[in-house]
Amino acid sequence: MKLVIFIPCLNEEETLPLVFETIPKKIPGIDEIEVIIVDDGCTDNTVEIARRLGVKHFVHHVKNKGLAFSFRDGIRKSLELGADIIVLTDGDNQYPQERIPDLIRPIQDGKADIVIADRQITSIEHFSASKKLLQKVGTWVLNKAAGTNVPDGTSGFRAYSKQAAIELNLITRYSFGMETIIQAGNKRQAIATITIKTNPKTRDSRLMKSNLGHARRSGIAIMRGFMMYNPYGIFVTLGIILLIAGAIPFLHYVYLDITTSHANGPHHLQSLIIGAVLLNASFIAFTLGFVADLIRINRSLIEDSLDIIRNMEYKSKQTHSKEE
Repeated sequence: MKLVIFIPCLNEEETLPLVFETIPKKIPGIDEIEVIIVDDGCTDNTVEIARRLGVKHFVHHVKNKGLAFSFRDGIRKSLELGADIIVLTDGDNQYPQERIPDLIRPIQDGKADIVIADRQITSIEHFSASKKLLQKVGTWVLNKAAGTNVPDGTSGFRAYSKQAAIELNLITRYSFGMETIIQAGNKRQAIATITIKTNPKTRDSRLMKSNLGHARRSGIAIMRGFMMYNPYGIFVTLGIILLIAGAIPFLHYVYLDITTSHANGPHHLQSLIIGAVLLNASFIAFTLGFVADLIRINRSLIEDSLDIIRNMEYKSKQTHSKEE
Protein backbone atom coordinates (compact mmCIF):
# COMPACT_ATOMS: atom_id res chain seq x y z
CA MET A 1 0.00 0.00 0.00
CA LYS A 2 1.35 3.40 -1.02
CA LEU A 3 0.92 6.61 0.97
CA VAL A 4 1.42 9.99 -0.69
CA ILE A 5 1.65 13.13 1.43
CA PHE A 6 1.28 16.42 -0.40
CA ILE A 7 2.13 19.81 1.04
CA PRO A 8 0.92 23.09 -0.53
CA CYS A 9 3.63 25.72 -0.03
CA LEU A 10 3.89 29.46 -0.47
CA ASN A 11 7.26 30.68 0.79
CA GLU A 12 7.67 28.11 3.57
CA GLU A 13 11.50 27.90 3.61
CA GLU A 14 11.66 28.45 7.38
CA THR A 15 8.97 26.00 8.45
CA LEU A 16 9.25 23.23 5.85
CA PRO A 17 12.19 21.51 7.63
CA LEU A 18 10.04 21.38 10.80
CA VAL A 19 7.30 19.61 8.83
CA PHE A 20 9.73 16.99 7.52
CA GLU A 21 11.17 16.34 10.97
CA THR A 22 7.84 14.90 12.08
CA ILE A 23 6.76 13.04 8.92
CA PRO A 24 6.98 9.31 9.74
CA LYS A 25 9.53 7.35 7.75
CA LYS A 26 7.75 4.03 8.31
CA ILE A 27 4.10 3.23 9.04
CA PRO A 28 2.69 -0.26 9.73
CA GLY A 29 0.78 -1.53 6.69
CA ILE A 30 2.35 1.06 4.37
CA ASP A 31 4.96 -0.21 1.92
CA GLU A 32 5.97 3.12 0.40
CA ILE A 33 5.77 6.78 1.44
CA GLU A 34 6.15 9.61 -1.08
CA VAL A 35 6.03 13.38 -0.52
CA ILE A 36 4.84 15.97 -3.04
CA ILE A 37 5.50 19.69 -2.72
CA VAL A 38 2.94 21.92 -4.43
CA ASP A 39 4.93 25.06 -5.20
CA ASP A 40 2.18 27.69 -5.29
CA GLY A 41 4.30 30.46 -6.77
CA CYS A 42 7.07 30.43 -4.15
CA THR A 43 9.59 33.27 -4.45
CA ASP A 44 11.95 32.09 -1.72
CA ASN A 45 14.07 28.93 -1.35
CA THR A 46 11.20 26.55 -0.53
CA VAL A 47 11.76 24.35 -3.59
CA GLU A 48 15.55 24.15 -3.07
CA ILE A 49 15.12 23.25 0.59
CA ALA A 50 12.53 20.60 -0.33
CA ARG A 51 15.02 19.03 -2.76
CA ARG A 52 17.67 18.97 -0.02
CA LEU A 53 15.13 17.24 2.21
CA GLY A 54 14.79 14.49 -0.40
CA VAL A 55 11.61 15.50 -2.22
CA LYS A 56 11.49 14.14 -5.76
CA HIS A 57 7.99 15.12 -6.82
CA PHE A 58 6.77 18.68 -7.37
CA VAL A 59 3.81 20.56 -8.79
CA HIS A 60 4.83 24.06 -9.85
CA HIS A 61 2.54 27.08 -10.20
CA VAL A 62 4.28 29.98 -11.89
CA LYS A 63 1.84 32.34 -10.17
CA ASN A 64 0.15 31.96 -6.79
CA LYS A 65 -3.22 30.28 -7.38
CA GLY A 66 -4.42 29.64 -3.86
CA LEU A 67 -5.19 26.60 -1.75
CA ALA A 68 -8.08 25.27 -3.85
CA PHE A 69 -5.93 24.94 -6.99
CA SER A 70 -3.05 23.56 -4.91
CA PHE A 71 -5.35 20.97 -3.36
CA ARG A 72 -6.74 19.94 -6.75
CA ASP A 73 -3.29 19.61 -8.35
CA GLY A 74 -1.87 17.82 -5.31
CA ILE A 75 -4.66 15.25 -5.45
CA ARG A 76 -4.10 14.68 -9.18
CA LYS A 77 -0.35 14.29 -8.80
CA SER A 78 -0.82 11.89 -5.89
CA LEU A 79 -3.13 9.70 -7.96
CA GLU A 80 -0.67 9.78 -10.88
CA LEU A 81 1.99 8.42 -8.51
CA GLY A 82 -0.29 5.49 -7.65
CA ALA A 83 -1.37 6.57 -4.17
CA ASP A 84 -3.65 4.24 -2.24
CA ILE A 85 -4.01 6.81 0.55
CA ILE A 86 -3.44 10.55 0.23
CA VAL A 87 -2.66 12.90 3.12
CA LEU A 88 -2.88 16.69 3.03
CA THR A 89 -0.91 18.77 5.50
CA ASP A 90 0.35 22.37 5.62
CA GLY A 91 3.81 23.78 4.99
CA ASP A 92 3.61 26.12 8.00
CA ASN A 93 3.90 23.18 10.44
CA GLN A 94 0.47 23.88 11.91
CA TYR A 95 -0.34 20.18 12.11
CA PRO A 96 1.36 17.32 14.01
CA GLN A 97 2.65 15.16 11.14
CA GLU A 98 3.64 12.47 13.65
CA ARG A 99 -0.10 11.73 13.91
CA ILE A 100 -0.32 10.66 10.25
CA PRO A 101 -0.44 6.94 11.23
CA ASP A 102 -3.51 7.70 13.37
CA LEU A 103 -5.00 9.82 10.59
CA ILE A 104 -4.85 7.08 7.97
CA ARG A 105 -5.72 4.12 10.21
CA PRO A 106 -9.52 4.29 9.67
CA ILE A 107 -8.88 4.10 5.91
CA GLN A 108 -6.44 1.21 6.34
CA ASP A 109 -9.04 -0.61 8.44
CA GLY A 110 -11.72 -0.07 5.79
CA LYS A 111 -13.84 2.02 8.16
CA ALA A 112 -13.60 5.38 6.37
CA ASP A 113 -13.14 6.96 2.97
CA ILE A 114 -12.04 10.31 4.40
CA VAL A 115 -10.50 11.23 7.75
CA ILE A 116 -10.50 14.84 8.97
CA ALA A 117 -8.50 15.93 11.99
CA ASP A 118 -10.37 17.89 14.65
CA ARG A 119 -8.15 20.74 15.86
CA GLN A 120 -10.44 21.31 18.87
CA ILE A 121 -10.93 24.94 17.88
CA THR A 122 -11.95 26.16 21.34
CA SER A 123 -8.58 25.09 22.75
CA ILE A 124 -6.40 26.95 20.20
CA GLU A 125 -4.89 29.85 22.13
CA HIS A 126 -4.06 32.16 19.21
CA PHE A 127 -7.63 32.02 17.81
CA SER A 128 -9.71 35.02 18.86
CA ALA A 129 -13.14 34.54 20.42
CA SER A 130 -14.83 35.83 17.26
CA LYS A 131 -12.84 33.45 15.07
CA LYS A 132 -13.74 30.48 17.28
CA LEU A 133 -17.43 31.48 17.13
CA LEU A 134 -17.40 31.86 13.35
CA GLN A 135 -15.64 28.51 12.94
CA LYS A 136 -18.21 26.82 15.18
CA VAL A 137 -21.21 28.40 13.42
CA GLY A 138 -19.72 27.74 9.99
CA THR A 139 -19.13 24.07 10.77
CA TRP A 140 -22.70 23.73 12.09
CA VAL A 141 -24.13 25.22 8.89
CA LEU A 142 -21.82 23.01 6.84
CA ASN A 143 -22.98 19.85 8.60
CA LYS A 144 -26.62 20.80 8.07
CA ALA A 145 -25.98 21.37 4.35
CA ALA A 146 -23.91 18.20 3.89
CA GLY A 147 -25.77 15.85 6.22
CA THR A 148 -22.51 15.11 8.03
CA ASN A 149 -21.22 15.34 11.60
CA VAL A 150 -17.74 16.80 11.18
CA PRO A 151 -16.49 18.71 14.26
CA ASP A 152 -13.94 20.85 12.36
CA GLY A 153 -15.05 21.62 8.83
CA THR A 154 -12.10 23.83 7.90
CA SER A 155 -9.30 21.56 9.09
CA GLY A 156 -6.60 21.07 6.47
CA PHE A 157 -5.11 17.93 8.01
CA ARG A 158 -6.91 15.20 6.07
CA ALA A 159 -6.57 11.74 4.56
CA TYR A 160 -8.37 10.38 1.50
CA SER A 161 -8.67 6.88 0.13
CA LYS A 162 -7.81 6.48 -3.54
CA GLN A 163 -11.45 6.12 -4.58
CA ALA A 164 -12.60 9.08 -2.48
CA ALA A 165 -9.92 11.23 -4.12
CA ILE A 166 -10.94 10.08 -7.61
CA GLU A 167 -14.55 11.07 -6.92
CA LEU A 168 -13.63 14.65 -5.96
CA ASN A 169 -14.83 17.35 -8.37
CA LEU A 170 -13.81 20.80 -7.17
CA ILE A 171 -15.71 23.83 -8.42
CA THR A 172 -15.04 26.55 -5.86
CA ARG A 173 -11.84 28.56 -5.71
CA TYR A 174 -12.24 29.16 -1.99
CA SER A 175 -13.09 26.98 1.02
CA PHE A 176 -12.29 23.77 -0.86
CA GLY A 177 -12.43 21.93 2.45
CA MET A 178 -16.09 22.74 2.93
CA GLU A 179 -17.02 21.91 -0.66
CA THR A 180 -15.33 18.51 -0.44
CA ILE A 181 -17.27 17.72 2.74
CA ILE A 182 -20.55 18.61 1.02
CA GLN A 183 -19.59 16.37 -1.90
CA ALA A 184 -18.60 13.55 0.44
CA GLY A 185 -21.87 13.82 2.34
CA ASN A 186 -23.96 13.72 -0.82
CA LYS A 187 -21.94 10.81 -2.24
CA ARG A 188 -22.43 8.90 1.02
CA GLN A 189 -18.71 8.59 1.66
CA ALA A 190 -17.75 7.52 5.17
CA ILE A 191 -16.05 10.32 7.10
CA ALA A 192 -14.09 9.69 10.29
CA THR A 193 -12.31 12.13 12.61
CA ILE A 194 -9.42 12.10 15.04
CA THR A 195 -8.64 14.79 17.61
CA ILE A 196 -5.28 16.53 17.44
CA LYS A 197 -3.46 19.37 19.12
CA THR A 198 -2.00 21.90 16.69
CA ASN A 199 1.58 23.13 16.88
CA PRO A 200 2.41 26.68 18.01
CA LYS A 201 1.64 29.41 15.50
CA THR A 202 4.48 30.19 13.08
CA ARG A 203 2.85 32.93 10.98
CA ASP A 204 -0.47 34.65 10.31
CA SER A 205 -3.02 32.90 8.14
CA ARG A 206 -2.79 33.81 4.45
CA LEU A 207 -6.26 32.47 3.78
CA MET A 208 -8.19 34.47 6.35
CA LYS A 209 -7.52 38.17 5.75
CA SER A 210 -10.47 39.01 8.02
CA ASN A 211 -12.99 36.94 9.95
CA LEU A 212 -16.02 38.51 8.28
CA GLY A 213 -14.50 38.19 4.80
CA HIS A 214 -13.74 34.53 5.43
CA ALA A 215 -17.25 33.94 6.78
CA ARG A 216 -18.83 35.60 3.74
CA ARG A 217 -16.80 33.64 1.20
CA SER A 218 -17.24 30.38 3.11
CA GLY A 219 -21.00 30.98 3.29
CA ILE A 220 -21.14 31.47 -0.48
CA ALA A 221 -19.14 28.26 -1.00
CA ILE A 222 -21.49 26.30 1.27
CA MET A 223 -24.58 27.68 -0.46
CA ARG A 224 -23.21 26.92 -3.92
CA GLY A 225 -22.27 23.40 -2.89
CA PHE A 226 -25.66 22.77 -1.28
CA MET A 227 -27.54 24.13 -4.31
CA MET A 228 -25.42 21.97 -6.56
CA TYR A 229 -26.57 18.77 -4.87
CA ASN A 230 -30.01 19.71 -3.50
CA PRO A 231 -31.49 22.42 -5.76
CA TYR A 232 -34.95 20.89 -5.79
CA GLY A 233 -35.31 21.20 -2.02
CA ILE A 234 -34.21 24.84 -2.06
CA PHE A 235 -36.45 26.00 -4.90
CA VAL A 236 -39.47 23.98 -3.76
CA THR A 237 -39.15 25.42 -0.25
CA LEU A 238 -38.91 28.91 -1.72
CA GLY A 239 -41.88 28.19 -4.00
CA ILE A 240 -44.03 27.03 -1.06
CA ILE A 241 -43.18 30.17 0.95
CA LEU A 242 -44.06 32.42 -2.00
CA LEU A 243 -47.24 30.42 -2.68
CA ILE A 244 -48.47 30.88 0.90
CA ALA A 245 -47.53 34.57 0.93
CA GLY A 246 -49.26 35.12 -2.44
CA ALA A 247 -52.42 33.27 -1.40
CA ILE A 248 -52.95 35.31 1.77
CA PRO A 249 -54.29 38.50 0.02
CA PHE A 250 -56.72 36.42 -2.07
CA LEU A 251 -57.92 34.38 0.91
CA HIS A 252 -58.39 37.60 2.87
CA TYR A 253 -60.42 39.09 0.03
CA VAL A 254 -62.61 35.96 -0.24
CA TYR A 255 -63.18 36.03 3.52
CA LEU A 256 -64.27 39.67 3.41
CA ASP A 257 -66.47 39.00 0.40
CA ILE A 258 -68.30 36.29 2.35
CA THR A 259 -68.57 38.11 5.68
CA THR A 260 -68.93 41.75 4.56
CA SER A 261 -71.62 43.25 2.38
CA HIS A 262 -69.30 45.90 0.89
CA ALA A 263 -66.05 43.93 0.46
CA ASN A 264 -65.47 45.01 -3.13
CA GLY A 265 -63.54 48.20 -3.63
CA PRO A 266 -60.36 49.77 -5.01
CA HIS A 267 -58.62 49.55 -1.62
CA HIS A 268 -58.07 45.79 -2.20
CA LEU A 269 -56.41 46.26 -5.59
CA GLN A 270 -52.85 46.80 -4.30
CA SER A 271 -52.84 43.72 -2.05
CA LEU A 272 -54.31 41.58 -4.84
CA ILE A 273 -51.61 42.79 -7.27
CA ILE A 274 -48.91 41.92 -4.71
CA GLY A 275 -50.52 38.50 -4.23
CA ALA A 276 -50.53 37.90 -7.98
CA VAL A 277 -46.86 38.84 -8.23
CA LEU A 278 -45.98 36.46 -5.39
CA LEU A 279 -47.96 33.63 -6.98
CA ASN A 280 -46.13 34.18 -10.27
CA ALA A 281 -42.81 34.15 -8.39
CA SER A 282 -43.89 30.90 -6.73
CA PHE A 283 -44.58 29.32 -10.12
CA ILE A 284 -41.16 30.46 -11.36
CA ALA A 285 -39.47 28.98 -8.26
CA PHE A 286 -41.19 25.61 -8.79
CA THR A 287 -40.18 25.65 -12.46
CA LEU A 288 -36.57 26.51 -11.60
CA GLY A 289 -36.60 23.67 -9.08
CA PHE A 290 -37.56 21.11 -11.72
CA VAL A 291 -34.98 22.46 -14.18
CA ALA A 292 -32.24 22.62 -11.54
CA ASP A 293 -33.00 19.05 -10.46
CA LEU A 294 -32.63 17.85 -14.04
CA ILE A 295 -29.26 19.65 -14.18
CA ARG A 296 -28.28 17.94 -10.90
CA ILE A 297 -29.16 14.53 -12.36
CA ASN A 298 -27.11 15.33 -15.46
CA ARG A 299 -24.18 16.43 -13.28
CA SER A 300 -24.37 13.16 -11.32
CA LEU A 301 -24.25 11.14 -14.53
CA ILE A 302 -21.28 13.17 -15.79
CA GLU A 303 -19.46 12.68 -12.48
CA ASP A 304 -20.05 8.93 -12.69
CA SER A 305 -18.54 8.96 -16.18
CA LEU A 306 -15.58 11.01 -14.94
CA ASP A 307 -14.98 8.50 -12.13
CA ILE A 308 -14.80 5.65 -14.67
CA ILE A 309 -12.46 7.63 -16.95
CA ARG A 310 -10.18 8.60 -14.04
CA ASN A 311 -10.01 5.03 -12.76
CA MET A 312 -8.98 3.85 -16.22
CA GLU A 313 -6.51 6.73 -16.63
CA TYR A 314 -4.69 6.21 -13.33
CA LYS A 315 -4.69 2.42 -13.73
CA SER A 316 -3.13 2.85 -17.19
CA LYS A 317 -0.48 5.22 -15.83
CA GLN A 318 0.43 2.85 -13.02
CA THR A 319 0.70 -0.09 -15.45
CA HIS A 320 2.91 1.97 -17.75
CA SER A 321 5.08 3.07 -14.83
CA LYS A 322 5.61 -0.54 -13.67
CA GLU A 323 6.58 -1.61 -17.19
CA GLU A 324 9.22 1.13 -17.32
